[in-house]
Amino acid sequence: MHGTPALPADFKNFPYVDPQVKKGGHISYGVVGSFDNLNPFILKSMRTTARGMLDPEYGNLIYDSLMTRSRDEAFSLYGLLAETVEWDEDRTFIQFNLNPKARWSDGQPVTPEDVIFTFEIFRDKGRVPFASRLDKVAKMEKVGDRSVRFTFNEKSDREFPLLIAMTPILPKHATPVETFDQTTLKFLIGSGPYKVASVTPGERIVYERDPTYWAKDLPSKIGQDNYDRVSVEYFLQDNSLFEAFKKGEIDIYPEGSPNRWARSYNFPAVQSGEVIKDTFSPKTPSGMLGFVFNTRRAMFDNPKLRQGLALVFDFEWVNKNLYDSAYTRTQSYWQNSGLSYLGQPADDRELGLLGDIRNRILPGVLDGTYRLPVTDASGRDRNVLREAVTLLREAGYTIRDGQMKNADGQQLAFEIMTQNEGQEKMALAYQRFLAALGIRAGVRTVDDSQYQQRSQSFDYDIIVKSFPSSLSPGIEQLGRWSSQSRDRQGSENFAGVADKDIDTLINNILQARSQEDFTAAVRAHDRMLVSNFYAVPLYHVASQWVGRHKRIGRPNTVPLYGYSLPTWWDADAQTGASPAPQPPAVPQGQQSQKGK
Repeated sequence: MHGTPALPADFKNFPYVDPQVKKGGHISYGVVGSFDNLNPFILKSMRTTARGMLDPEYGNLIYDSLMTRSRDEAFSLYGLLAETVEWDEDRTFIQFNLNPKARWSDGQPVTPEDVIFTFEIFRDKGRVPFASRLDKVAKMEKVGDRSVRFTFNEKSDREFPLLIAMTPILPKHATPVETFDQTTLKFLIGSGPYKVASVTPGERIVYERDPTYWAKDLPSKIGQDNYDRVSVEYFLQDNSLFEAFKKGEIDIYPEGSPNRWARSYNFPAVQSGEVIKDTFSPKTPSGMLGFVFNTRRAMFDNPKLRQGLALVFDFEWVNKNLYDSAYTRTQSYWQNSGLSYLGQPADDRELGLLGDIRNRILPGVLDGTYRLPVTDASGRDRNVLREAVTLLREAGYTIRDGQMKNADGQQLAFEIMTQNEGQEKMALAYQRFLAALGIRAGVRTVDDSQYQQRSQSFDYDIIVKSFPSSLSPGIEQLGRWSSQSRDRQGSENFAGVADKDIDTLINNILQARSQEDFTAAVRAHDRMLVSNFYAVPLYHVASQWVGRHKRIGRPNTVPLYGYSLPTWWDADAQTGASPAPQPPAVPQGQQSQKGK
């Protein structure tokens, strides 16, 4: 995206893989939820697509893209379906020259016609962001026998060619056009390293490695996709998943709870060394986890009100009483990186990008000194609550008869929607803090499918959401914060933001050419998001925690973005001691009644 790739043109493999690993064996992943669909590119059931089809954690097991990302660089791409790439300095076009060895799993070659077909069917029947890919393309054309050129229009930006490059490609000859936008459990044909072996709807999907995978010897694929079989098991509750991990039914468990990491890994398998606890330290920004205000609701349209409500949340009480003080308060969307506003006064370059927008930035945020207030951890810190009451008064609310009311006498009341027990516990604490000021907050915990459906249709007052951050933010900011995504169902604009100033700041990020301009643009955007309190900032930890059964091996080198599961392997397969289990055959489309 900026600068030059870290690896030379003749690189042999990514630096965070073991190029000598012997493939074989199996792994069982576990997730909470369900699924009713194998097509990850459509809006219908987009939140319940089977994991692994198109998956940033487990890998894209079925579909290859034109290029693939290195997890050891901020944003650099290397060849996959595309053998070589051509573009101009201004990035007005990009041409992908396909690898002549590229094949679909049925043996048919990957062609320029497949690439063109993919973008057209995404435009006509796909979900965001795939559906909007061609909005910035003036012309898409086949060049020669195995090349496709995209010429961009005035809507494009400097990141967009990379997004085109990362788009998964579909086979024209094997993709049902008429029913593409409908959910399906039919096994799909891809060009990736695995095929679907079996499906138990809502409970399990099993993938089988394709021994004839065309790209297995490519430098960008060496040391990855190491298991013969990959199964993804679904559970109704996280506690059930953790118990399955303890028994060895699930091979790895990414841990998100500091309490459990500290207290619950004392079971026999840990004591015997059968289960290993790994801690990783990625060099990436914190991201933002928070209670997100839906500003489509009139009551949340006032930034003063949102700021006041944010101050009411007593992080110190929650951290001490619920989490054994394991967390750090999140203050910035790019905390722990040079892209954050924290400790960085806006310089002339950034002020130039902000222009008059600087008048909407809190003074302390503009000079880099602002921090959320630290309470006395009592849950009723009078000084902080007094500041919150002042802000709510400026937003038109005062306490009368023990209730926080507006000028019409209506009590400030709303509902917080949560997804699981952990979120509910935190929301109930927030509910108590709010009640001290006469604010009525209901807490509703819904099942996974309802949570996803209501998230997708923006049917909530406040919701708990995470906004992961990378060292190369770009087009995803449009989906989260831009005017164009506010009313687009399925987008990640959970806060309902439609603000021309934020649109301008995002555009500055997308158009930045130098690293200096890019850093200034992201900091300006960070300042605007923080100053407008679209979310109540919660917490983060600097480490990644993973429990794994010792049968699962991993490389010693950890990339920039943290551990990478597609590079791990079955250690028993090195000696042939780990044959892949054969799950019971389930007729395709038949719903198993087995519960977990």
